[in-house]
Amino acid sequence: MAFLTRRTVLGAATAAALAPRADAAAPVKVGSKLDTEAALLGTIVLQVLKAGGIPTESRLRLGPTKILRAAILSGDVDLYPEYTGNGAFFFNQESNPVWKNVTQGYDLVRRLDADANRLAWLPPAPANNTWGIAVNGDAATREKLSSMEDFARWAKAGGAKLVASAEFVESPAALPAFQAAYGFKLAADQLVILAGGDTAATERAAAEGISGVNAAMAYGTDGAIAALDLRLMDDIKHAQMVYEPSPVVRQAALDANPSIPGLLAPAFAALDGATLRTLNGRIAVDGQDVAAVASAWLKEKGLLK
Repeated sequence: MAFLTRRTVLGAATAAALAPRADAAAPVKVGSKLDTEAALLGTIVLQVLKAGGIPTESRLRLGPTKILRAAILSGDVDLYPEYTGNGAFFFNQESNPVWKNVTQGYDLVRRLDADANRLAWLPPAPANNTWGIAVNGDAATREKLSSMEDFARWAKAGGAKLVASAEFVESPAALPAFQAAYGFKLAADQLVILAGGDTAATERAAAEGISGVNAAMAYGTDGAIAALDLRLMDDIKHAQMVYEPSPVVRQAALDANPSIPGLLAPAFAALDGATLRTLNGRIAVDGQDVAAVASAWLKEKGLLK
């Protein structure tokens, strides 16, 4: 019978204590893009997963879309919020009309990414962060404007004056797509064209009537829309691609943490357009802390204690 020395016994015990447990779950690396909404969505994901007992590692505000896409494909990130319409660019299908349909676009990107990359797109939030036109609240009330059809009627009568970037005015997918779908054409004196694409600048100009403008290029979930009392025109003919935020997760991380979809589903289901605009506004306009805004909203919805 062999005898173990004290040094051998202590060495074995120390090694056992230091060795990682075979059943210890690796943290889920949660990333996000740089903008306000991306940070908000990523923070909501982190807080919900932590509350659900899933170990996490924050990689929020890691970079733009290209960086996050590369990170999840390489495994540097396990989960991050992405937009359904970006599937058109990930898979070189920009001309496919399916991206203008809420259900069909989501189903297509979910299938393509699962087959090609073992990435799972979880159910998206019912909020469309695509290009839109927001109208001064007083003008919208006075002219009874709520949809792009209403805006087209107003524009043809000469009432609208839009401030937008050169890209929005010139890109076939932006203002020209709206004009083709709704049958109107803004004259040169109905446009104020800015060099940059900052919607905060265009929205403030429309709200304050700067240079006579009363409508602005916007993104559908911009926080300033609610804060500045602007009215986003409803794109009822779907001239634009749909960009609904969806948690995208590596299948390996999902297999290791099968409770993720059930934890995130109620939170994303509650994030409609009006809610996202309000929450984004609290951060971008009111200057509130992202984590505090996310936590307060989750508690309000009964999703966090």
